[in-house]
Amino acid sequence: MENVLRPLTVIGGSVVLTLLAGWLLDLLLRRADARHYETPLWGLLRRCRRPFQLVLLAALLRGVHRRAGLSADHAVGVARALTLVLIGAAAWLLVRIATAVVDSAYARYAAGAEESARMRRIRTQVTLIHRVVTAVIVVVAVAAMLLTFPAMRAVGASVLASAGIVGIVAGIAAQSTLGNLFAGLQIAFGDTVRIGDTVVVDGEWGRVEEITLTFLVVRTWDERRLTMPVSYFTGKPFENWSRGGAEVTGTVFLHVDHSAPVDLMRGRLQEILAACPAWDGRSSSLVVTDSTPTTMQVRAVVTAKDGDDLWTVRCEVRERLIAWLCAEHPYALPKVSTGPAAAPPAGGPGGTPVTGAGGPVTGAGAPPVTGAGS
Repeated sequence: MENVLRPLTVIGGSVVLTLLAGWLLDLLLRRADARHYETPLWGLLRRCRRPFQLVLLAALLRGVHRRAGLSADHAVGVARALTLVLIGAAAWLLVRIATAVVDSAYARYAAGAEESARMRRIRTQVTLIHRVVTAVIVVVAVAAMLLTFPAMRAVGASVLASAGIVGIVAGIAAQSTLGNLFAGLQIAFGDTVRIGDTVVVDGEWGRVEEITLTFLVVRTWDERRLTMPVSYFTGKPFENWSRGGAEVTGTVFLHVDHSAPVDLMRGRLQEILAACPAWDGRSSSLVVTDSTPTTMQVRAVVTAKDGDDLWTVRCEVRERLIAWLCAEHPYALPKVSTGPAAAPPAGGPGGTPVTGAGGPVTGAGAPPVTGAGS
């Protein structure tokens, strides 16, 4: 009977103490959160209750498991298992604490920040720092677990002796991974691209949705996700429409007939922009930028506060200008002439007599000019 009661007493007492300590910790954090409502840190630390209880329970059992009356062989196995649980729970607790601190710092900064670009930069840096800290904690915890086994400690000296060779081999084998890792840190602190920035990569337009230590996710306008290595953004050119301010300028090109009323089109452009909420009012213009034998190219320049609004403005200007030309000035639309060719004046170049359209044009090697459909 004693062989059963002693283990139950040890385990039950440890569990009761753990539950009591967890309740007391939660009570203190709730009071601190109510007293210091301006910072969310204390409320976020309440998420650490479970890992804290697991750490405390593993530590208590690790310290008193010999009093449970276990045999020597069983005591060694239980001690090793409790040590592994203690290391894992401690790593879990540290990760939760780091997450709470990072979330609290970002929440306090975001509440008082007015510049969205700077806030996105801080968010990017904080996110990457949190990932680095988490990775370090996990690696150290796994290493500590492995070192609890005697076989791993025995080979420790040889592992350290060959660390230089292993490091060189690993560096060569993981060159791409290490390059992405350092590229992620460069992006975080070099401020080249941030979470929420509007970018154009490989002809695709979208917003940066996530940045990790090895890859970056861009959400395109049609809700696709482009996953790209972060080294792409440090080794190749790309467009960042949000750097230095989100305001952007765009163009709308139209091909119209040479008889199009350009001055009236300028006035109509101003009317369209005045009724468009997405236009930020900074600038607008309409000019003829090119001419071909059949049409002339008209360029309208518009501005907006960000890439999304610019797309809306460009589409609306294009649609309403074309609709206005169709309704009010149909002669200004591009067309292909199918009528008879206009004859040059009498006594053209070289004194060659010329007849009217549809008649032959005399002269050595001159082909006949006929009407449409000939």
